[in-house]
Amino acid sequence: MAMRLLGPGKGWSYGAAATAAAVTLPSPRRGCHAVAGAVLALLAAACSPGGAPASSVPPPASGLVAGTPSATAGEARTLYDERNETLKGVRFFEDGWRTDFSRHSVPLTEIGMAAGPRDSTIPAIDSPVFIPVKESVDWPMGFDLVVALEMEATARAYPVPILRWHEIVNDVVAGVPVAVTFCPLCNSAVVFDRRVDGVEYDFGVSGNLRNGDLVMYDRQTHSWWQQFTGEGIVGEHSGKRLSILPAAMLSWADFKASFPDGLVLSRNTGFQRDYGRDPYVTDDGDDLTPILVDDVDGRLLVKEKVVGVTLGGIAAAFPFSVLRGQRVVNFAAGDERVVVFLESSGLAAAFSTGVFDPRVDGEVLTFSADGDRFVDDQTGSEWSVLGRAAAGPLAGKRMDRVAHGDYFWFAWAAFNPDTVIYRGP
Repeated sequence: MAMRLLGPGKGWSYGAAATAAAVTLPSPRRGCHAVAGAVLALLAAACSPGGAPASSVPPPASGLVAGTPSATAGEARTLYDERNETLKGVRFFEDGWRTDFSRHSVPLTEIGMAAGPRDSTIPAIDSPVFIPVKESVDWPMGFDLVVALEMEATARAYPVPILRWHEIVNDVVAGVPVAVTFCPLCNSAVVFDRRVDGVEYDFGVSGNLRNGDLVMYDRQTHSWWQQFTGEGIVGEHSGKRLSILPAAMLSWADFKASFPDGLVLSRNTGFQRDYGRDPYVTDDGDDLTPILVDDVDGRLLVKEKVVGVTLGGIAAAFPFSVLRGQRVVNFAAGDERVVVFLESSGLAAAFSTGVFDPRVDGEVLTFSADGDRFVDDQTGSEWSVLGRAAAGPLAGKRMDRVAHGDYFWFAWAAFNPDTVIYRGP
């Protein structure tokens, strides 16, 4: 099947195996200079537990790790004032950090403060409590999204309504120390192995953003890490990368049906938060420029949701607006192939996604949507959004997951400026 791709610029070619024509349109980008002070203050107020005045720095929340540095507005010093007009007036706290600011893989001027310092406004969860899916009757709601992590025989759901308020959960799953992370401003959910060079780290929210995305820090070295990519960007671990673990964004209804013996993160987090309220509800406009973003790729709406995946060295974005009508995409780049599934629970905007290697028992499968089912063209077996064959000759078989994410377009494009866009068959 031929596919239409919108390429990043003139002269791109993707090879015969991609069975696609490259549309050679440039990447128009428009300037997005935010009024940082006012917007950052509003964000801090929205994220604070009691709606503290925007002009105040909230006190540290309960549950902070001992030794976490503190800083107040009076201690704040800027690492730059007017070196960059785009970031004029934007500050981040230098005092209280043990970070080696002389070591950085990105310009420091790309980083700006967006919330209270280090865990105070947005505290990570360090001692997560889980309850069995079967005992979770009233919450989450069926249309709520969860980050689904399956490792060996363990399946856990991390509800987005909790992650919006905490952004990081330090956990151990099947013996592996993991960080389940979510940036509400980018809609980016990424799960990392917390080990670097054999050493285990735990992570917190720095209070800073880059390209509108969460900047994490590890509490052991105070290195700063980009949540979207897992790259160390400032400090001792600058230039290193965390290993990304495949996870999926599913509706709670889909997770519950697929993992009846699974576990779900409890609202008993040790913090007082209104998990039924979205603190970012005013940030949902599809064309609203995010804070601390310098310019945005204009090929799609700023907050168009896309499934983002990198295959054969090519970054590809699959817009939800296309996937909603098609539901299945068989995609190839060079010798590598993936299949992209999108499933609607029929509830609000709760779409579950999955990206898989379509090779099963040495054969490359292709897929089609048949009503509400995913069916392979070779055997007619029926598959779930989790890549499992539920019926047919291949029943019981599974495809390998491919790391991917459901992102807002502006964020995917910021970190993948050469991305192609899938435009349909």
